[in-house]
Amino acid sequence: MAEQAELPQERPATQDQPQSMGRADSAGRSAASGPVPGRPEGPGGTVRIVDLPESDQKSLRTALRHDTPLHDLLGLEMVEIGEDHAVLSMPIRPQAFNSTGNLHGGAIATLIDVAAGTAAARGSGFEPGRQSLVTADLHVRYLGRPHGDQVYARAQVLKAGRQLIVVECRVTDVEHRVIAAADFSMMIVPLRKPLRPVASAKDTDPDL
Repeated sequence: MAEQAELPQERPATQDQPQSMGRADSAGRSAASGPVPGRPEGPGGTVRIVDLPESDQKSLRTALRHDTPLHDLLGLEMVEIGEDHAVLSMPIRPQAFNSTGNLHGGAIATLIDVAAGTAAARGSGFEPGRQSLVTADLHVRYLGRPHGDQVYARAQVLKAGRQLIVVECRVTDVEHRVIAAADFSMMIVPLRKPLRPVASAKDTDPDL
């Protein structure tokens, strides 16, 4: 795997205090591979979800959570999205704890998977409707326990090939401490159908 590039050490954006961290023109699950319906694309500039109209925020939250029960259980939120990066947050609460009352490694891995998958969908040549985008591998290094009541995953595309997209992701707490780092990759594959019928499942969505 490529050596991890150094990321800025600023505090990740939150719904209350968003910060600019890249470039974008849309947000949310539907925006993983295209713009938010009704939102014009703009040249450069990161889209912070908190800056969108409340109706758009609600639609994005519903798409991210309602269609995937695990995301709802963990309370995942889209914070920011760019042309080749994404920032998501997850509250530290009992639904994400393990048997010792600590943040479950699987919960952190899920947060990373969704953030990195969204960045990969945005920063690659993925063609919705013609191809599927699936996770190829995920390697997480757990570096410490978080402080505060929230953690943030910032995923950045390192290289996007014709088939393989390589992403790095760091998870930080509210004190800017890195609690996990990950290498992640997705593959663009021929269009595939869901394993079982789901009313909300669409072949054109990335497999996040």
